[in-house]
Amino acid sequence: MMMSKEKVKDKENLEEKENKVQEEKVSKHKNKSEEKINELTAKVSELEQQAAMWKNKYYEAYADLDNTRKVIEKDRLDMMKYRAMGFIEKILPTLDNFEMAFKCESDDPKIKNYQVGFKMILKQLISALEEEQVKIIEPKVGDEFDHQTMSAMSTVPGEEDNKVASVYLKGYFLKDRMIRPAMVVVSKKEEQPQEAEGNKEE
Repeated sequence: MMMSKEKVKDKENLEEKENKVQEEKVSKHKNKSEEKINELTAKVSELEQQAAMWKNKYYEAYADLDNTRKVIEKDRLDMMKYRAMGFIEKILPTLDNFEMAFKCESDDPKIKNYQVGFKMILKQLISALEEEQVKIIEPKVGDEFDHQTMSAMSTVPGEEDNKVASVYLKGYFLKDRMIRPAMVVVSKKEEQPQEAEGNKEE
């Protein structure tokens, strides 16, 4: 049985409407999906940035902790290495007094006997310090003045500049650290009066 033209047309119109409705649904679904994808993409990007930030903070914290650990270890080693520093600083005046006492010569036999005993004590003290790796800075008269190991107390006229004229106190190192520089008097060459007048005439 054949359908009339009107029925065929109605059927086509109906199918067309259904197709449009279906297309609208698909379009809406597609738009919603795209929005969701965009939201998720933005969220992923945000999470990646946060992850990178926390990763950097972790590395910074780890580096700080590692540096702190190294500083603490260095301080510990230094404390062990220079543990005798405070004690040595305290006994230096005693050593200085011994040294100064030996510079005073006497003909009195009793005083000479005392000096012999004191020299033995001083020798034992120095030996004990050397066991702790204490090195004595002992410049000689005529040595070049060294800013690294000596301290100039004053200057005196001399034939040459920057020479040790006299030694007041010895200096001391503990391993590679200076406890005290040697205290010295330094020579300063003065211009001769004749040379000065000659220079004026020129």
